[in-house]
Amino acid sequence: MDITVDGLAKRYGEHLALEPVSIKIGQGEFVTIVGPSGCGKSTLLMMMAGLLAPSEGVVRLDDTPVDGPPQGVSVVFQDYGRSLFPWLTVRRNLAMAAVAQKLPRPVLEARIERVLASVGLAGQGAKHPWQLSGGMQQRVAIARALVAEPRVLLMDEPFAAVDAQTRADLEDLVLRLRDEYGVTIALVTHDIDESVYLADRVLVLAAGPGRLIRDIAVDLPTPRGQLTTKRLPRFADLRAEVFSLVMRPELQEVR
Repeated sequence: MDITVDGLAKRYGEHLALEPVSIKIGQGEFVTIVGPSGCGKSTLLMMMAGLLAPSEGVVRLDDTPVDGPPQGVSVVFQDYGRSLFPWLTVRRNLAMAAVAQKLPRPVLEARIERVLASVGLAGQGAKHPWQLSGGMQQRVAIARALVAEPRVLLMDEPFAAVDAQTRADLEDLVLRLRDEYGVTIALVTHDIDESVYLADRVLVLAAGPGRLIRDIAVDLPTPRGQLTTKRLPRFADLRAEVFSLVMRPELQEVR
């Protein structure tokens, strides 16, 4: 599913939070959105998800305008502890994501077990979220997003609350899931290394007001690896380019 963002802007009263942004994300593409605090990264993502109404402009999935949360789109939030239902088992948390599809029980159960296996949680379905580590809880949140078999996965700083080793594991998990499920992904992050490592393209935003200042193609070989990719001179060059833009917002031209 393609995502087209056409002149999307957000105002709160007299405050312009995000200048008009126009981008297109192709089917199966992985795009990261990076920038300083207050630049409108999450605002842009929530408008793409249909969870926040734009002040102007439109989001289209393929050729269909987004007006409210659309079918075929799942969102993974940063705060997994608040997005999961602690009184439900992992399996029942996942089932909640597919209620609207009204699947026959055997089909739903098979789908849940497949997704749990895909995220490395096979055999954990009977546990409650509070019985799992933070990294495992975020895997549950990702699994729940995939149960509905979305065509688009939107992720809002999904790894910000976990330690560095867990973050690396989850980054590699999401890359594998993109290939396994064929989803289009847009991911918001503050982490510059993460933005380059995961992406086919990096969208760099600046603040005051929020605006798109660069759309960078990431020409790194695939499959990616935490050690092999991050040792490449090209990775260092791309990281330095993104870092300079995030730290020097006066470089405003869009390329």
